[in-house]
Amino acid sequence: MIKDVISFDNPKSRAAEAFRTLRTNIQFSSFDDTLKTIVITSSTPAEGKTTVLTNLAVTFAQSGSKVLIIDCDLRKPSIHKKLALSNSEGLTNILVQSKKIEECLKVTEQQNLFVLTSGPTPPNPSELLGSKKMKNIIGEFEQIFDYILIDAPPLLAVTDAQVLSTISDGVILISSFGQTEKNAVVKSKDLLDKVGAKLLGVVLNKIPEKEDSYYYSKYYNYYGESE
Repeated sequence: MIKDVISFDNPKSRAAEAFRTLRTNIQFSSFDDTLKTIVITSSTPAEGKTTVLTNLAVTFAQSGSKVLIIDCDLRKPSIHKKLALSNSEGLTNILVQSKKIEECLKVTEQQNLFVLTSGPTPPNPSELLGSKKMKNIIGEFEQIFDYILIDAPPLLAVTDAQVLSTISDGVILISSFGQTEKNAVVKSKDLLDKVGAKLLGVVLNKIPEKEDSYYYSKYYNYYGESE
């Protein structure tokens, strides 16, 4: 059962509306280029990237798009906990054991929303995520789904998010209000630039809600990248 995902639990709330606004911003962020596979990461742990990802995925699915969540945080996966799914079989089973994709995909209570959990923890996450097989799997999914949202580890912790950004159409960086240091955000962007990743924007998460302002949410504020 989906739990603690405000866009699913209370779709008429201000917070859910904030995530719908984020969805719209993403859809209009690239007019000419295909924007289908999106990596969602952060600079450091505990900035709320999984919360933002799951809510965003639900809003895409609610709009009629066919959506897939892939948990590529192979070191510390949490999507299966957030969506109350089994993690006995998932991405690593496909990459290592050649399990069939259809054997590992999971459905959710939200129509149009599917999940590929991480699977058992491997000893070599970066190598698996950067493999030709991983790229081929993403290519297969792009033929089936309208949007693929990838939950990646923090940028400053390991190289996994950088690796994943090279096989995606864009990256969204999650930062936490009052927690993330400016230098960490700058360094994260530099790491993405080094591999030629397309930064779609930054989501400032956990903003204190102000009663006198409609434009603020305790969940996020969105800053699209500008040249």
